[in-house]
Order: sequence, then structure tokens, then C-alpha cells
Amino acid sequence: MKTDIYGQLIYNQNDLCELFLQDPTRTINNALVDSIIKFDGFLSIENIPNLKQYQDPKLSIEDYDQVNQEVWHMPVEYYELDIAKWVLDQCKNQAELQRAGDELLKFQERNMFVLLQYLKYLVDTMRKNNIVWGVGRGSSVASFVLFLIGIHRINSLYYDLSIDEFLK
Repeated sequence: MKTDIYGQLIYNQNDLCELFLQDPTRTINNALVDSIIKFDGFLSIENIPNLKQYQDPKLSIEDYDQVNQEVWHMPVEYYELDIAKWVLDQCKNQAELQRAGDELLKFQERNMFVLLQYLKYLVDTMRKNNIVWGVGRGSSVASFVLFLIGIHRINSLYYDLSIDEFLK
């Protein structure tokens, strides 16, 4: 198995055989294969609909990244959610409003509101399905907005953590 410049996994015939030998019930959705695979003429990529023939990259890494930032798999109501209003509505006092507003401006400058919408969807989905996640790690705990969304449980305003530790 190898990866391309985007970090996508590309399988060859031996890789796929090994995967199926380890778990014959395995589902491979949208797996990329390096060539048309034929098992003694019996099976080919054409009759395995969830495999895709790998194509050499046509986009720069930056363009590929931009294209993928525009595709988020979440329900429409989260795309339509005014995340800035939702975040500000969670604030309990003027200091929280000021901090959240400052952070939201930084997220907006970086065109990251759709990421915040997705994180809200992720947290809601995890809560709905009783999935446990950590209390917080790394520089993300410096974000009061992420605290309000529920990504972590560290109130950066209380601990006077600078958002610049997270959004550099």
C-alpha cells in the first residue's frame, strides 16, 4: 500500500487480497486501486463498484485542500446554522461575549465558520449517541468558542488562555 501526495491510500492487488484474507466481510468503500485488478480472470475492478481506479493528481496540494474544505458531510440544518449567533447566544456575561466575538472574528478571517458548524454537528451527534470524547488536548483548549461548542471542557476564559495559542 502506498500514499499519494494528498495522503490518499492506494492499494494494489496484494494489499486487497491481504485485507480480505484478514476479514472476508470487510467493506471497502471508495478504495483507490493502482491498476485494474484481475484474479485469474474471474474478478475485475469493473464488477466491484466500491473500488475506484487511482488517477494521478491533477491539482496542487493547495487546490486539493481547498476543494476538500468545501465538502462537509453534515445535514443541511448545520450548513444553515448561524454559528456566530449560536455561539454568542451561549455566552452568559459581557466578558464571554467579548472573548467569543474576538475569536469568531479570527475564525471568520480564516474562513473557518463551516468548520465550526461541522464541529457543532459532531458534538451533537456524539452526545446523541452517547459517545465519550476527551476533556481537551493541545492548543485547542485555548479556544473559548470550541469550549462553548463542546469540543473540550476547558474554559479558556477562566484560565486566561490566549486564543493566539490556537489560531496562530
